[in-house]
Amino acid sequence: MEFAEVIRRRRMVRHYADRPLGPDVVDRILASALRAPSAGFSQGWAFLALTDAADRARFWPFVPTRVAQTPTMQDAPLVVVPLAHKAAYLSRYAQADKGWTDRDEARWPVPYWYVDTGMATLMMLLTAVDEGLGACFFGIMPLAGDDFDPTVEVPAHTAAFRAEFGIPDEYTPIGGICVGYRADDLPPQSPTIAGRRRGQETVVHRGQWGRRA
Repeated sequence: MEFAEVIRRRRMVRHYADRPLGPDVVDRILASALRAPSAGFSQGWAFLALTDAADRARFWPFVPTRVAQTPTMQDAPLVVVPLAHKAAYLSRYAQADKGWTDRDEARWPVPYWYVDTGMATLMMLLTAVDEGLGACFFGIMPLAGDDFDPTVEVPAHTAAFRAEFGIPDEYTPIGGICVGYRADDLPPQSPTIAGRRRGQETVVHRGQWGRRA
């Protein structure tokens, strides 16, 4: 598939056929993440890949909103959880060629461990399209009620997820990706999406903020 076509066809797919993926396809999707750029070539990421049905069944209770709203996401034969590893960046930039021996996080203008893991995530999303598949990225969040306190419930939810899958505390799950064949009766994309898509004329500033041409 031409790259421009991959970009055009990429969308968040939430309805899947109950159809397995070949191991070679899974490997190509996972391998593509390793080609993402990373600051200092720190490669501060890891990926929890769930291909066994029993493992995926353990995963879905951690995304109750997604299950409630689009239960057919559970038919996707592959779930990947990208994990950001901040310590890899602090260690890399404490090396002689970088010289930030104090490992001070304040040196970082933004937390590149999340940025780079997000880039690796996009590589997998695009590779899925190139393989003729659908994919969706979503947050791993507890169900939010009227008395929801994110400062308490989100950390506890993340800790429970780590415990379920044996993930070390220093790795932060940034979300989940499900991948599979699109359902034959996949609903068409809402016409409101096209109307909401922002064009270059509204988001690109040429040489100076507010200059459009």
